[in-house]
Amino acid sequence: MGSGNCHSLEIPPGKGPHNVGCTDLMMDHTIQGSFLRIYYPCETSVSHEQPAWIPSKEYFSGLADFMKIGRTLGYWSIDYLFGSYKIPAEWNAPFKTGNKYPLIIFSHGLGAFRTLYSAICIEIASRGFIVAAVEHRDESASATYYYKEKTTKNKQVVVPNSSHVSADLEANWLYYRSLKQGELEFPLRNNQVQQRANECIKALHLLTDINKGSIVLNALKLHFDWTKLKGSIDICRTAIMGHSFGGATVIQSLSKEPVFKCGIALDSWMLPLDDDVYSKVNQPILFINSEKFQWVGNILKMKKLDSERIDRKMITIKGTVHQSFPDFTFLTGNWIGKLFKLKGDIDPITAMNLCNRASLAFLQRHLDLHNDFDQWDSLIDGKDENLIPGTNIQLPPEHNTTAQDYSVNK
Repeated sequence: MGSGNCHSLEIPPGKGPHNVGCTDLMMDHTIQGSFLRIYYPCETSVSHEQPAWIPSKEYFSGLADFMKIGRTLGYWSIDYLFGSYKIPAEWNAPFKTGNKYPLIIFSHGLGAFRTLYSAICIEIASRGFIVAAVEHRDESASATYYYKEKTTKNKQVVVPNSSHVSADLEANWLYYRSLKQGELEFPLRNNQVQQRANECIKALHLLTDINKGSIVLNALKLHFDWTKLKGSIDICRTAIMGHSFGGATVIQSLSKEPVFKCGIALDSWMLPLDDDVYSKVNQPILFINSEKFQWVGNILKMKKLDSERIDRKMITIKGTVHQSFPDFTFLTGNWIGKLFKLKGDIDPITAMNLCNRASLAFLQRHLDLHNDFDQWDSLIDGKDENLIPGTNIQLPPEHNTTAQDYSVNK
């Protein structure tokens, strides 16, 4: 399963009862707009077309920059290793009407972008959710883009409909911004986490408008019928998820937007958050951590969210690394996976199943869903041979008594 020779490497498809489609939405072509990859329950389409996992070559360059390997070598290596993979979802397939689906907003980690968590997003969509993965424009993505008006000299006669975007616009790429020499990290990251939270909230508002029947002007001229989503999104059942920097984005977003009923933070990196944010979060949170990434200071920040009255849970998946959550973990053989810390000691499918099932059980509990996800309730308390309740990190004595509180605190 997913390890050994490269022919067996693939992103796992969803296991739920729904077929999953996906499409992209760029609403307002400018840098202030929203850019989302949407995963949703779909009708079976005729074409069965699956989108490329990495959507265009500029993302190869962005990943090379982020990993601090030269663009030429990096581009070639990433193209060679990952260029041919597809996402197991049907591109622009017709939306499946007739239900009201809960909504999940998903926030990616540092150096990632909207497509790199497709295994998580597809599994959740296959269980009857709409999942909107935001591509952040705070210079924390390895690459992203928006459109600018062409200057007069660049304007050429273009046949209408010959491309995915209006003839008067040109793509402007925005690459990952590293820390400058001597620059303090907190001010940059705190500004970014504020912008990221605003982008998640903007995505929520955009989908709320689409649910009300607003006209969608997608800057990407894709063939997708957005009118089918009218009345199909259960806005009262909305949650937010994210990995790493996206985990901090979950906390920041919960503090600003009460429409989010709960949050799931995957191996959160807590540095970007201001100390005053913790007291402003009133929703339940599930922290799902890897065994190898966390450290005392980071866990102590998570524990500032401990509560007697609000459901706050923490579990750790044994044998996992920080990159056990994005799709890379499925797409690298053991040797490269271990070398670049893209794979832990646990089978990636086993780890991902635990992460997704605990998430679904938590979502059922706090979005008041009537599915069968409560069959996995015990995972929220860390009850599995591959789980640790709370954290594996040895905390200072005054905190040790609370390390297990997560497993009994309802």
